[in-house]
Amino acid sequence: MTSSSEAPLLVTAEMEPETFARLDGLRRRYFPPERNVIPAHVSLFHHLPASEQDAVEAALEVVTERPAPTLRFGRLRSLGRGMAVDVEAQELVPVHRELSRAFAEWITPQDRQPFRPHVTLMNKTTPEEAKAALAELGADWAAFESTAPALLLWRYLGGPWELVRRFPFTGRAG
Repeated sequence: MTSSSEAPLLVTAEMEPETFARLDGLRRRYFPPERNVIPAHVSLFHHLPASEQDAVEAALEVVTERPAPTLRFGRLRSLGRGMAVDVEAQELVPVHRELSRAFAEWITPQDRQPFRPHVTLMNKTTPEEAKAALAELGADWAAFESTAPALLLWRYLGGPWELVRRFPFTGRAG
């Protein structure tokens, strides 16, 4: 078993409380309960080495000196065996790009993929269940905007996550 100090790190964009409550409520409604061990989230990086935590934190401190980015929760999208809401986040793209450069020697192939932020609302179900849920939610879905007040650093504990530190966007560099 991996000790907490050796567990990989993750970086997500924090959502405003109302937005988080809405999307996490949808995740709890649609995600199979036995598999839903983490809250709704917008991932930037899925796996960074614990041994580089100081460097990760230093990079997060620098990129969060800009104003809080706007997030637009747009269209619902099928994941085949689940569904997600796509997040349009033009102001988060340069944050991700800068962090990708800072983390270049450690990031995994998954994190080298093009940045396509989203919130997974359902996963690991049957295609039929996913299609029905997408139709149900899509009937009343309307895009909405919010902001990301901070970046969050997490430790992956083999399923659940443990919050390590919050990095608020300060606007000092904006």
